[in-house]
Amino acid sequence: MDNYILGFGPFVVTTDLDRAERNVEGRSVALKKELGLRDLVLTQIVFVVGTAWVGTAAKLGDSHVSFWLLAILLFYIPQAAVVIYLNRLMPLEGGLYQWAKFGFNDFAGFMVAWNLWLLAFTVMALCGLVVTTNLSYSIGASAGWMQESKWVVPIVSCVLTVSLVAVSIRGLSLGKWVHNAGGIIMLVTYGALVALPFISLARGELKEYHPLKIVAPTFSMFNLNIFSKMVLGALSGFEYVAILGGECRSPARNIGRSVIVAAPFIALMFILGTSSVLAFTGGEHVDLIGPVPQTLSIGFRSFPIVGAIVSIAILLLAMRSIALMSIYLAGSSRLPMVAGWDRLLPAWFTKLHPRYKTPVNSIIFVGAITLCFSLASLIGTGAQEAFQLVDNAASVFYGIVYVVMFAIPLVGAKNIIKNAPAWLRVASACGFIVSLAAIWFTIFPIIGVRSRFAFAAKIIAVALIGNAIGAAIFAIRSRRAALADPT
Repeated sequence: MDNYILGFGPFVVTTDLDRAERNVEGRSVALKKELGLRDLVLTQIVFVVGTAWVGTAAKLGDSHVSFWLLAILLFYIPQAAVVIYLNRLMPLEGGLYQWAKFGFNDFAGFMVAWNLWLLAFTVMALCGLVVTTNLSYSIGASAGWMQESKWVVPIVSCVLTVSLVAVSIRGLSLGKWVHNAGGIIMLVTYGALVALPFISLARGELKEYHPLKIVAPTFSMFNLNIFSKMVLGALSGFEYVAILGGECRSPARNIGRSVIVAAPFIALMFILGTSSVLAFTGGEHVDLIGPVPQTLSIGFRSFPIVGAIVSIAILLLAMRSIALMSIYLAGSSRLPMVAGWDRLLPAWFTKLHPRYKTPVNSIIFVGAITLCFSLASLIGTGAQEAFQLVDNAASVFYGIVYVVMFAIPLVGAKNIIKNAPAWLRVASACGFIVSLAAIWFTIFPIIGVRSRFAFAAKIIAVALIGNAIGAAIFAIRSRRAALADPT
């Protein structure tokens, strides 16, 4: 292990931590090491850069650049720094689960994994809805009914889930190409999105365009709500690929490098992408589910081959959503496996496929739960409200994860925090506070809903019940493990 952590100073691993790491590494030996630096960079891009967040940020109007810069300063940079530090310290399969476990205790590790698990379920539950929305835009106005259909979205969700379960069982030797394709698609699509206003400006269709216009932000409750979704939704995710640390080549080095390489591209894609959405939609009528296809449809409408251009671009976005779901499925299926290693879940979850060395039982289980979430999220709500409901619930789970992650360099185990520099602790404090604020704002929707009280009640109930179930499972499994091994 390196004695220096990217400028964080000399670092010596304690005997207990070193022994625990070797135990995890020993269990990871059977896993195939498929992911290199290129794979990790493209995975970071497809995972972090969502297509919906530029629409959310566009609701801030011209002040979106200021809010993006503020989010980068208070959350994005602190997140990157903490992820690099902890990953170089503990480059282990399970990622943040292991960091929280060694930084605090088994309960913290399990609850972090549990919330990451719930996050994955809620995000994957939206995939069918997002893909259906993109397909409807691709086909044209005649297919607008697809977004609110009671049977199209469930069918799409079923097909996607079953297909990606099969890919995940096959392993990252195949899955990484799905992820890489998604990363390239995001670069190409956002390239078109960013270039579109300049093309329209040259053609005289836009009178003016100022993509980096700095406007003093107004800190209203609505704007702060949007800001919270930008930080916890758009600018989050660097830590997720660390879950696959045991399946990476040189994880201590390459995961940190992937963050450094991908971070500036991601920031520019969000800022310039939001400017483009704002230029064509005005922000008031933006589609929160599909702002990118909506913007491309408007921007290319004067082109002779507009239909073909937009359809291809939107189909690419649908493919990106599929790649994102594949990443979530890969990561979320590893969490039960590593928890099973610690006997916090049944050993059934640790069973590897005899040929592909993937946690086959865990993958099938995660796929089944995802499908249930997909269908349940659509009951009794319209598409836009369902999207907001599930998305806000995911933000609660992710917020809890980040609160714990940022707390590790602040109040974690002494053998982990003793070499953390002061500036890293300041950055961690910023991220910690922003994460707490983001959790609070999840109970406030940014669109019109049938009942704001019911919306908030659903979010709170999902968060409390979800974590209560996780805590109960931990208590039961810990007791059984203690009885089985009294020493």
